[in-house]
Amino acid sequence: MNLIIRENFFFFLFFFLPISIIIGPTVSLINIIVLTLFFLIFFVFQKKIDFINHISIKLILILYLYLIFNSFISQNYEIGLLRNFGFIRLIILFIFINYFFFYYNKEKKLFDLWSLIILALLIDVFVEYFFGTNLFGWGAPDQPYGYRITSFFKNEPIVGAYLASFVFLIFGHFLRDNKKGFAFLFLLVVFLAIICTGERSNTIKVFLGIIIYFFFLDFLKIKTKLFIILLFFSAFGAILSQSQYLKSRYVGQFHSDFSSKERFEKFKEKNLYIRLYKSGYSVFRNYPIFGVGNKNYRIETCKEDTNNKNLDYVCLTHPHQLYFELLSEHGLLGSILILGIFFFLMFKILKSIILSRNYIQIGAFIFVLINFTPILPSGSFFSDFNITLFWINFSIMFACNKKTNIFA
Repeated sequence: MNLIIRENFFFFLFFFLPISIIIGPTVSLINIIVLTLFFLIFFVFQKKIDFINHISIKLILILYLYLIFNSFISQNYEIGLLRNFGFIRLIILFIFINYFFFYYNKEKKLFDLWSLIILALLIDVFVEYFFGTNLFGWGAPDQPYGYRITSFFKNEPIVGAYLASFVFLIFGHFLRDNKKGFAFLFLLVVFLAIICTGERSNTIKVFLGIIIYFFFLDFLKIKTKLFIILLFFSAFGAILSQSQYLKSRYVGQFHSDFSSKERFEKFKEKNLYIRLYKSGYSVFRNYPIFGVGNKNYRIETCKEDTNNKNLDYVCLTHPHQLYFELLSEHGLLGSILILGIFFFLMFKILKSIILSRNYIQIGAFIFVLINFTPILPSGSFFSDFNITLFWINFSIMFACNKKTNIFA
């Protein structure tokens, strides 16, 4: 395989990654496996192994060894075994993305194409919002999620989470191309689209991310930043005023649940997320050191004997909150290790991010950061969908800056 063909082959697989995630987890997984397998075969002949001494590689490998260890102490090791061993694909993906940004001069083309993918998704979201079904006729009030926007994801209300994972990268791309006006318009449109999806947690996280991002924008005066934030908040209010469903979802339910002490007590007792948080904490109390094992929360809470003994247990796939998921499945020691590795690597390069003013890197950093927002509900961290989106941003956070790239 000559140089040009190889570069184009790797570029296509990397470019196709966001599309494969939309198509489904199986296609996404195959895409990553093919990409990492061919890159590994190619890389064996390169003999460029200096990167192995990079602190990020050492810590990620420690995380991998822990996950393998976690498999064998799990209640049902078969549940998490394949997922934990398969984490190696993400380590190779991390190396590939750093290699791609360091040696290939194609990142502008990559982000231009990713921008078109996001644009197509935005059009589809607004089509579904205004007309009830998307471009393929999917989504309707009689579907499982009712008025929730699902767009190209059809049966899952995760389009807001998907948009959140790319909005800051693309925003940073437009800023770096000196398309500032277009960048802020893009940010506003994506924010409105996420509001329309009805995904409250992702709406809050993205708004929080926008505020944090603005702290990094030295070309804007404080008054301008406050004005833009106020504009985004006003747009949020305008969207809600036009939809009784969104008004009820974002404001009505909250106001009703907190309107009196009696309603608040009933809310704490009946709210599914609070019950799941209690359930996750209850599992952690029973297995405080290493938890029940990755992806084993449902094994513990759905067994008839344990479910009957522990009244706080709620039988679902995961506790729907990152910290309770980690505590219940990895215990105190595992949670400290996982969070410690990610936080250390994030904040170790923060100085370089601030000094370089690399807007793409800032965007990746912010997405990684808001994933660790406390209290708010979240998807399962190690699910294929969530870990892939997280890992793309985590890898780009290192790769797109020559000072933090592992091949530098």
